[in-house]
Amino acid sequence: MSHTQLSDTIAVVLFVCITAYALFGGADFGAGFWDLVARNTQRGDRPRAVIDQAIGPVWEGNHVWLVFILVVLWTSFSTTFASIGLTLFVPLTLAALGIVLRGSSFAFRKAVLRTREQRTFGAAFALSSILVPYCMGAMAGAIASGRVPPGGTAGDYWSSWINPTSILGGVLAVVVCAYLASVYLTWDAKRDGDLTMSDYFRRRAIASGVVAGVVAFAGIFVLYSDSPYLFHGLTSRALPLVIVSAICGVASLILLLRNVERGARLLSVGAVAAVIAGWGVAQWPYMLPESLTVARAAGPSATLVATLVVFGVAVVVILPSFALLYVLDQKSLLPGEGIDSSPVASSR
Repeated sequence: MSHTQLSDTIAVVLFVCITAYALFGGADFGAGFWDLVARNTQRGDRPRAVIDQAIGPVWEGNHVWLVFILVVLWTSFSTTFASIGLTLFVPLTLAALGIVLRGSSFAFRKAVLRTREQRTFGAAFALSSILVPYCMGAMAGAIASGRVPPGGTAGDYWSSWINPTSILGGVLAVVVCAYLASVYLTWDAKRDGDLTMSDYFRRRAIASGVVAGVVAFAGIFVLYSDSPYLFHGLTSRALPLVIVSAICGVASLILLLRNVERGARLLSVGAVAAVIAGWGVAQWPYMLPESLTVARAAGPSATLVATLVVFGVAVVVILPSFALLYVLDQKSLLPGEGIDSSPVASSR
């Protein structure tokens, strides 16, 4: 392989991992959104129980995708990593703190006994679940709109991620995560035989899907005025992916209205995956539009080859483990977080 082919391959691997994190980790963050808007009365306990049961066994594993993304970006595109870190250190720090606070609050909420403490940790978990995807979406908007300079130099600390495209990216990330989570939870509740909660999350999935469509449509005008290169890419070479995303999104809503949860889940995955792929195609061939191409940003060929070898090992070793985890979770063979599944506890 030539250096250009290697760099292109690594860039594809990077976007595959970003897509996986959005589909799995993003749904976990979206579940936190629905935890936040559930009522603080007894009626809110039932949806929170479904949320805890759904994400408890898998939420820690889903962050493996984020770790892999950072490692690939750091090793294979080091100057880009430096530019992003120097320019976007404020949202990066907020996202990192949010991930830590979210995980610890989710665990401690089950360990404390007082209602006030449970609510405090629950609020921290829910608010962090909104903060993290918003910051990540804002960073994606900063990169896609060309506000991160090349060469490992720092751009403006505030305007780089507080601008129309970044705000659009942050809001869209929160809404899409909520949409994914509600679709997944609709299926999870029905699988567990709780038809009331399945209907509860179905209504929210339909509402959040409509909101996501409205935000995406409004985003066309934002990108036209604020990010012309990205707008041109989305309306030309990435247009087929945009159309696929729209079709999958509308079809998923139709299936939700008809109570076909499994098909709706698959189509929601297709809609989100197509959006992320469209972003990558629209931005191509730049790592930092319109200043740094993928080939120029990539490290030495030896580094790229080593990264591909590690990725191959991960596919052979880690992916089967993830597949087993998700299969066991979907078959309800894993205990929820903090739940003692021993026979003594069950008899109690």
